[in-house]
Amino acid sequence: MAIISDSQPEGSPLTPGTSVSSENLLSKLEELGVQPDAVNGTVTNSADTPGSHNTEDRKPSRLETVVSYPVSDLTLENRCIDDFRPLRRAVIGAGLSGILSGILLPLKVPNIHLTIFEKSKEVGGTWLDNIYPGVRCDIPSHVYQTTFSPNLQWSEQFAEGAEILEYWKNIGKKHDIARFLRMGTYVETAQWDDARSTWALTLQAVDTKHTSVENFDFVITAIGRFNEWKLPDYPGIKDYKGHLRHSSNWDPTYDPTGKTVAVIGNGASGIQLVLELQKVAKHIDHYARNKTWIAAGWGGRERQFGPEYIPEEQIKSFDDPDTYLQFRKDAEDRYWRGANAMKAGTKENADYRQRFIDIMHRRLEKKPGLAEKMIPDFSPHCRRLTPGPGYLEALTEENLEYIQTPISRFTATGIETVDGVHREVDAIFCATGHNIDFAPPFSIRARGVDLKTAWKPEGEIGYPKTYLGMASAGFPNLLFIGTVHTNGIAGTFIHSIENQITYYAKVLRKVSSEGIKTITPSAKAVDDFISYADAYFPTTVMTGNCSSWANGGRPGARIHGAWPGSASHLSFIRRNPRWEDFEYEYVSGSGNRFAFFGNGRTLREADPDFNITSYLKRDPAGIDLRDIHESWYSWP
Repeated sequence: MAIISDSQPEGSPLTPGTSVSSENLLSKLEELGVQPDAVNGTVTNSADTPGSHNTEDRKPSRLETVVSYPVSDLTLENRCIDDFRPLRRAVIGAGLSGILSGILLPLKVPNIHLTIFEKSKEVGGTWLDNIYPGVRCDIPSHVYQTTFSPNLQWSEQFAEGAEILEYWKNIGKKHDIARFLRMGTYVETAQWDDARSTWALTLQAVDTKHTSVENFDFVITAIGRFNEWKLPDYPGIKDYKGHLRHSSNWDPTYDPTGKTVAVIGNGASGIQLVLELQKVAKHIDHYARNKTWIAAGWGGRERQFGPEYIPEEQIKSFDDPDTYLQFRKDAEDRYWRGANAMKAGTKENADYRQRFIDIMHRRLEKKPGLAEKMIPDFSPHCRRLTPGPGYLEALTEENLEYIQTPISRFTATGIETVDGVHREVDAIFCATGHNIDFAPPFSIRARGVDLKTAWKPEGEIGYPKTYLGMASAGFPNLLFIGTVHTNGIAGTFIHSIENQITYYAKVLRKVSSEGIKTITPSAKAVDDFISYADAYFPTTVMTGNCSSWANGGRPGARIHGAWPGSASHLSFIRRNPRWEDFEYEYVSGSGNRFAFFGNGRTLREADPDFNITSYLKRDPAGIDLRDIHESWYSWP
């Protein structure tokens, strides 16, 4: 067992990551006067007044007065309330959410038995899979990092994928998550066993194809949003004889220099890819069926063309903690306060529209009429904004043709559009996105339902139906990270994931310390949340006539890729779990909800090195009384 406390001195028996035997701890309790009762397993204290289940079996002292006392039918468990029950927990995926789970859960959940399964040979998720030319994050580097272990040496304002991957690998190494990792292991199925109250995971070793089954008390999926890339299903795609690749399955050995190539798609990856290929290819056919806004991102400012290197003198200034803190707070503050631009009919959204129109006209002026073809009829923020610095300029170059005519079919040598025009190309790059219906890529089955099929648009449920984006009715001890309803409108992704994992730590501590066998959101709680989300999203521009990952690529479909509210709103809700929204099964058969109170003691009081008076501060006048003995006010 392990008790986690940031205030423990090195070597304390309750220091995070250490184990203490029950015998040693009970002996410490005995020193305090707590004695296990040899008659019926209850606990008595020699300093307490007499009167327990066995008063008639012991002889009173001369000074002791024997009185009758109500007899309980409950036999106390001989355990301290903070003696957490060990639970086996599996996290599926070692992308950013899996890495953060491996860092935070062991520190926040005592006695954790954690395994993180990852199909790849390395951690990194999206940033491991995407290596196409020009891949980078469109969120500032100093925002797209952990809140607790920042990198002061980012080379660019918007880092390239390789630098981001290196950062997250280093974070994992720094916090030694390797001890939890099971790499090269693919989860084929997750099957709930009601009789044993466990999840059976069928696992396949990627290299050997050997399969095995392991059981866990809890499963947390951290598979992300962009883990399952897909080629388009155009007729004849298998007949094409040239070089064919998805942007997330890039072949680094292929050289497009001097070639005639096609790029399908104008999402984030398509925009970045076109910008880089236009510089070296002989000719590019850029197929972009959907209109989109290309201007500024969430931060509000227009990006410059080319890399934005952080000046060396500014990087050096970050050595001063106050300077860096203010820089980072200013950068993130902009991302928290933009939610009103997502509301339908607001001045902020109207201002964005006019600003973006002006920018697109200016940057496309070399090709008159192109701006009118590209400017959408839906509002900014209906789909995710894509800054794309340099992309619009690339579209005006002579070696690029911008094609909005729908594709009819692939041929052996190229692509034919519905107007009968055939264009031959040496290579086709599909920046056509990923499976964004949020149905898991493997079977997750419980009580006759499989989420892999049920959440598909044609499935029995038809969409990812969850409780706050975190759990699903009928699926005990199953939690989701970084997928459905993960992000509030505005805010920052990394903070949201850290916040979500912290919520799950509260769930796991409750289950482990309170003798809970299973926890499941009630069907009514799930229905009420979906009803709220369905009422909220029509007040935003996200329900407009656009195809986005938030609506699963289907205009008019339910929004499930975002939280129904601002990021600040989401943080406030995650602060305190609504335990009344869950259904429970208990380990104890006593039927007494307070059986987990145990012997009326804590392990901490028996440890002389534990800072049990941490509430006393050096500067009491500096205490914010709104947060005293809690931290409800200092959020998110």
